Amino acid sequence: MISLSPSLPQRIICLTEETTETLYELGADSLIVGVSGFTVRPKHARKEKPTVSTYLDANIDKILALEPDLVLAWSDLQADICAALVRAGVEVMCFNHRSVEGILSMIIRLGALVGRAPEADAYVHKLMQRLQQCAQRGNERKRKPHVYFEEWYDPLITGICWVSELIELCGGIDVFADNRHFPDAKRRILADPMEVVRRSPDVMLASWCGKMFKPERVTVREGWQDIPALRNGFMTEIHSSVILQPGPAALTEGVDAIMHALDTWEKHSEHKAGR
Repeated sequence: MISLSPSLPQRIICLTEETTETLYELGADSLIVGVSGFTVRPKHARKEKPTVSTYLDANIDKILALEPDLVLAWSDLQADICAALVRAGVEVMCFNHRSVEGILSMIIRLGALVGRAPEADAYVHKLMQRLQQCAQRGNERKRKPHVYFEEWYDPLITGICWVSELIELCGGIDVFADNRHFPDAKRRILADPMEVVRRSPDVMLASWCGKMFKPERVTVREGWQDIPALRNGFMTEIHSSVILQPGPAALTEGVDAIMHALDTWEKHSEHKAGR
């Protein structure tokens, strides 16, 4: 007899880290049967769950063998993986958010999808309280530093939308805020590296997509020596697993890292002005 009772997903594969982290936060980690090999939040997830993908590639046969009733993905960058899974008969949900509001909405939607709506609502409320506290601190700044966020170094790529929004939330001025409405990295490429010099940032934040940030590669760039951020030594790395994944990490550790960098600059500026 055909069942007319709707069912919730029981076997979920997460192809990116933010959905894994969210499901753990919502107490729904028992539903996860596979994760991305780039998963580091929570630390034990990759030890507990089979890895089935990188970021741009996935082991389709391994995914099918795990018999998921739902695969979670993110963005057009995973569109080919999604298409292959859909053709194989797998149900796929591909989130495509790129803003702080989008991250919070993802958590709400994912919570509803797995029957954890109350937990998702409570978690979002907690995150929003934290962000409101950061916004209050940011508004209290007497001087707002001009901030340059570098997502990649060759070619130079400026920050994605949620990063730009968090910089402003923390009381900074993103010198390339005009680029943040571009969802793809290609359109955030700086054709002229000297444009950074012209915009004269006080603080440089860097997250080179998983590759270690090397300040010495920045200080030797032609014409960059007079940028205040370099001249005064305000170059800070924020690991990509913290700031470049569109999930809870960006709104917790990510915003904390930005706030710390801007607080450090502010203390230095006040000390310098008082001498």
